[in-house]
Amino acid sequence: MRISIEELAGMIDHTNVQRDATDEDIKVLCEEADNYDFSCVCITPTHAALAQELLENSDTQVCVVIGFPFGVQTPHAKAYEAEEAVGNGASELDMVMNIGALKSGHQSLVQADIAGVVGAARGRVVKVILETTLLTREEKITACQLAREAGAHYVKTSTGFGVDGATVEDVQLMRETVGLEMGVKASGGIRDLETTMAMIEAGASKIGTSTGVQIMEDLLNQTD
Repeated sequence: MRISIEELAGMIDHTNVQRDATDEDIKVLCEEADNYDFSCVCITPTHAALAQELLENSDTQVCVVIGFPFGVQTPHAKAYEAEEAVGNGASELDMVMNIGALKSGHQSLVQADIAGVVGAARGRVVKVILETTLLTREEKITACQLAREAGAHYVKTSTGFGVDGATVEDVQLMRETVGLEMGVKASGGIRDLETTMAMIEAGASKIGTSTGVQIMEDLLNQTD
């Protein structure tokens, strides 16, 4: 599979959601994202306003994580967090699904949890993080279906804080489940061009990574 520099850059969510990320770290992240024309910077809520200010004149969007990293907040709390993130400039939201609720069979709660964030987003892109390494195959399918029914735009593999990250098999399953009507974001453990391309070939339409610059440099070196 061949991909252009512009196509790959437009699929990357350049990410820093570390708990110790400083303002300077976010400035560097935003500068890199703007230089490479990445799709988004993906950051924690506390840095939303700063990122929005730094990227005000850029095509790169601001993506904020919600209910991160465990997804255990109540639906009301997640919806409020999403509303605040939007007010601070977020144009995309990556929310963590209530994993325990899904595994307990509380499907209506999981769907309401997602729908609350979708409503608070007011038309902005919402991606639902499943944390696939914690789920069975059937739970992954159910989670994708609930995200679709709740109005989310993407399903996403991982927070990057779990035991493991994205796998080709999980991306393929998610793509098969949601079809072409939703996006699939592969995230967690994607650090090089080879892994990135494997995820795209499996059906990923977005890539979440903290090493977007190196991945782009690897592609640029291939095209020289």
